[in-house]
Amino acid sequence: DTVINITKDLYLADSIPWVIGYSGGKDSTATVQIVWNALNQLAPHERHKTVYIISNDTLVESPVVAAWLSQSLNRMKKAAAASGLPIEVHQLKPDINDTFWVNLIGRGYPYPRRNMRWCTDRLKIGPTNRFVEHVISRAGEAIMVLGTRKAESSARRHLMENYEKQRVREHLNPSSTMPNAYVYTPLEEWSSDNVWQYLMQYPNIWGQSNKEL
Repeated sequence: DTVINITKDLYLADSIPWVIGYSGGKDSTATVQIVWNALNQLAPHERHKTVYIISNDTLVESPVVAAWLSQSLNRMKKAAAASGLPIEVHQLKPDINDTFWVNLIGRGYPYPRRNMRWCTDRLKIGPTNRFVEHVISRAGEAIMVLGTRKAESSARRHLMENYEKQRVREHLNPSSTMPNAYVYTPLEEWSSDNVWQYLMQYPNIWGQSNKEL
C-alpha cells in the first residue's frame, strides 16, 4: 500500500509521461502491477498522462519465453483498452543491423559472454533508448519505471545508492545515460521473497497467471 501511494503521488505530481520496462519476469511483472493498481485507484480525470509499457523482442528468445511475452502483452493491450486506462503497450525489436545473427555470423562477432556482452546494447538497450528518446522529443522529459532492486546484488545496491544521492526530487533519480530522463524504482527496497509474496497474494490484473510465472 505504501508503494502504491508513492506511485500515485509521483504520477499526479507532473505531466511527464512514464515508460515501464517489462521483460515478463517477476520484478517487471510486479512493477507493472503496482503502476496498474495505482492508476486504477485514481479518478478518471486524474489519469492525465500516458504510461508506456515497453518490452524488447530480441528475436533470439526461447520459444517458451517468447510465447509468454506475446500472450502477456496482448492481454495487457485488451485489459487497458477495456478499463479505459492511459496505457500503451509496445514491443520493440532491434534494427536489422543490430540483430544477433547479423553480428554473430555476418560480422563474425564472438559468442556473447560475461566480459563481452555486445548483444545487450544492440538487442535491448538500443531499442529502449530510441523509444525513450522519441517520448522525450514529444514531451520534453520522460520517467522510466524499472523493477531493479538493491537486494539483487551488492554491486546493484552500491550503484542504486550512489544514484539516490543525486536525486532530483524524492524517489526520482537522474538517468545515467539519457538527459531529461528520470528513473523511479518502486521495488528498490524489496527482497525477492517480497516480490513473490506480492505476486501470489495479488492476482495479475491483465489475466496472466502469476503462479505460472
